[in-house]
Amino acid sequence: MALRPYVTLRRKSSTPVWLSISWRVIFVLLLVGIAIGVHWFDRGGLQDNADGHVSFIDVVYFTMISITTTGYGDIAPVTERARLFDALIVTPIRIFVVLIFIGTAYNFVFRRTWDKWRMSLIQKNLHKHIIVAGYGTSGGEAVEELLARGTLPEEIVVVDTSPVAIDRAEQIGCAVYQGDATRDKVLEAVRISKASALIVSAGRDDTSILIALTARHLAQNVRISVAVRAEDNEVLARQAGADIVINPASFAGLLLAGSCHGEHIASYLSDLASSGGRVKLAERLVSTAELGKPLADIVSGLGVRIYRDGRPFGFWEEEVNVLQAGDKIVEIVEGTGRPRQLGRPID
Repeated sequence: MALRPYVTLRRKSSTPVWLSISWRVIFVLLLVGIAIGVHWFDRGGLQDNADGHVSFIDVVYFTMISITTTGYGDIAPVTERARLFDALIVTPIRIFVVLIFIGTAYNFVFRRTWDKWRMSLIQKNLHKHIIVAGYGTSGGEAVEELLARGTLPEEIVVVDTSPVAIDRAEQIGCAVYQGDATRDKVLEAVRISKASALIVSAGRDDTSILIALTARHLAQNVRISVAVRAEDNEVLARQAGADIVINPASFAGLLLAGSCHGEHIASYLSDLASSGGRVKLAERLVSTAELGKPLADIVSGLGVRIYRDGRPFGFWEEEVNVLQAGDKIVEIVEGTGRPRQLGRPID
């Protein structure tokens, strides 16, 4: 999938559009006023070829024509001082005025049109992508792990309200969208209905649950994984539509408890959870060649569990002795053994 990194308007300016335009107009008028004032002060260096008299109206006319064009020649500087002023002052003012008008047109017309076109192009190509709502510590760790497991940056869309977080995600090649993922229009903009998965790590349980609820309302089939901090919010997250609920504090507790029963248990569990360990967990559908065989006979890895019709069966249970079509196999496979090199974001 070809998807170029894109960032929307990073922050809403506190200055209204009308005020921004007004400041630019005032600045242009100030430059023009300076030019008129100096021309009026040095009007003796100008010559009016029509009537020979240079009035204030003539000065205003000559200044405006000089700034906006190269002049018509009906009024011209004749002294060296007047010509030097036109060359060194009026010409830069002309350039500044043109740049200000071009910049205003770009910011308020061309840029918005260009951004809308680019966004529509990216949205058209979004399909089976992974959306990460919240690019703090947990969300950033999830993105790093996805990349380490072979997911392309172009297949990841990061949504966050923080322009700093958006900057970090864009630097590693992800598509980005600055906005509130609890809003329908934001999730629709990143094509939640076409996504394969949504990872939610908003930093607050109530926000994460609301994101999951909004996403499930918009996309019935997307797989939603939510990180919550409070144990009593796990049920709420599932009721909101989350398929997988992860409590980082609980997982840390499991590692700590495991370390009390063996010095290598915690490190092995960490290996299983990370692509950078010597071993890792993988999940896949049973292959045609494996149908009818026991789980112990698979050759791609060490089978530890299967899921059949949504129910888990361990390697010691009778159901795993005959693999069936539609079974999902969870197996331990060889890891890369190489730690990730990507930088970790900070909340």
